[in-house]
Amino acid sequence: MQVPQDGDLTHQPWYHGTLSRQKAEALLLQDGDFLVRASVSLGGHPVISCRWQGSALHFEVFRVVLRPRPGRPAAVYQLEDERFPSMPALIHSYVTTQRPLSQATGAVASRPVIRQGRLWRSFSEDTLVDTAARMEPFRARKWSNSQPADLEHTGQTREARLGPGASSRPVGALVRKGSASMLLKASATLGTAADSLQASDGQLHTKAPTKPLRAPSMARHDDSAHPRTYCELVPQVPGAQAPGQICAQPEAPWWEEEEEEEEEAGRCFLRPQAEISFCPPDNPSYLLGPENRPLDPKVLHTLRGLFLEHHPEGTALHLLLVDCQAIGLLGVTKAQRAAMGVPSGLELLTLPHGHRLRSELLERLETLALAGALAVLGCSGPLEERTAVLRGLVELALALRPGAAGDLSGLAAVMGALLMPQVSRLERTWRQLRQNHTEVALAFEQELKPLVRALDAGSGPCAPGEVVLPHMAPAARLLEGENLEGPLDESCDQLLRTLHGARQVARDAPRFREAAVQRLRGFRPNPELREALTTGFVRRLLWGSRGAQAPRAERLEKFHRVLDVLSQRLEPDC
Repeated sequence: MQVPQDGDLTHQPWYHGTLSRQKAEALLLQDGDFLVRASVSLGGHPVISCRWQGSALHFEVFRVVLRPRPGRPAAVYQLEDERFPSMPALIHSYVTTQRPLSQATGAVASRPVIRQGRLWRSFSEDTLVDTAARMEPFRARKWSNSQPADLEHTGQTREARLGPGASSRPVGALVRKGSASMLLKASATLGTAADSLQASDGQLHTKAPTKPLRAPSMARHDDSAHPRTYCELVPQVPGAQAPGQICAQPEAPWWEEEEEEEEEAGRCFLRPQAEISFCPPDNPSYLLGPENRPLDPKVLHTLRGLFLEHHPEGTALHLLLVDCQAIGLLGVTKAQRAAMGVPSGLELLTLPHGHRLRSELLERLETLALAGALAVLGCSGPLEERTAVLRGLVELALALRPGAAGDLSGLAAVMGALLMPQVSRLERTWRQLRQNHTEVALAFEQELKPLVRALDAGSGPCAPGEVVLPHMAPAARLLEGENLEGPLDESCDQLLRTLHGARQVARDAPRFREAAVQRLRGFRPNPELREALTTGFVRRLLWGSRGAQAPRAERLEKFHRVLDVLSQRLEPDC
């Protein structure tokens, strides 16, 4: 059987185009049924929806864009480890070999759900990147002659050029002539050809050296009946763009907006009167509802599927965005800056009136670590399932390290879960990880553990750019009065290093903000996953809507006792 290569996915019977999760789940009837869809919440990224053991699971396909080189694809696709040159090749491999789509679930895709009827596709699908996915049917191909002198007619339909009464083909029937086979190429190729197209060009394609590229015109129709639902591109061809026509640009996310500059003239310092909190208020939750019990099984099942949809790199960017907002690096309003007296939360952490922000930072690290430990200890199934969750946490920590997402605060929380005594005592689970996922286990032992020790000691990497969000928990603990462990001479050196590092971070706060904006540029988060990583959501998930109001020390003590019981049940002989 020949493996199909990358191309227009609309020709694949298992591809259903832009489809919501609920509609996809309604099409999956039996175990092994699967389909591929363009996820609405992930900005059109491909997602494999599969039913397994009575539950509908969704797996995001990770697309890695490669540098253009002869003889290799423009991008590769992967679910976990193995990469494929195209989406059809990935589906072909998993279906024919009956391999699980993920080791954590063991879900096997065996029967494709065939698409029924005509597929409606967005203009941006497989063509444009970072544009709104608005649905449009296939439209008639625009007609242009073979001679460069006729480029002025580009943008007119054949019927308009031939006059009334001339025959025209149906909407979906595209006529292939000359170099028309090159139209279904990647967006970069189309954009490059459109930008460089001139009337004197005669070497646009090696197969037709005397003809210009027959690309359909991107000029907007002058048709009032046609709703203008998206901004169409207009190639740089003389006469193709109407005078005064402007394409509306999509609005940038709030974290990419420029920070408002305050006027220095006549400005005087005002002593802060109240402490500032960057944790959003308890807004209505999409996942928990107005009230919830601790560790609600339905919510845990939803979260499990939500995290399985995203690769560690995507989850790391979600965590980076939430961490930057929680610490006051991004999203700080002008009123908040005026109230706290400094422009960034990284500076507020080092000041006396930053007590509330320091407490919130430490509580966030503790609650995220507890949630990560619960993800491992809550796996009461086979050993392989628990090992897969452990591996996922290690891969998330690798995606958060310097040079990747650069979120050292999130890295400390994930490593806090992996190094928690209730998790580190699971000898059989760790042994299984070393046997089945040796590279991940080695990276944890040889790279992540020394890195966290260096960060806690105040000697880890902290250069803006490589690091987006520094590790401020050691400085926060010192400023809150916690004592350092170890000999007196070593603790004094660590104290000086930590305070010097905190002072340097406060000085470099604008550079860290620039690095965060650059790292998150073009990122479109999943609203549900973003909510699931906030401090308020995790607190309510672990202790319930009522228990979350209890004192912090009491909540932590009770939950650690719960983790002790779960750990003993999993491996009582350790």
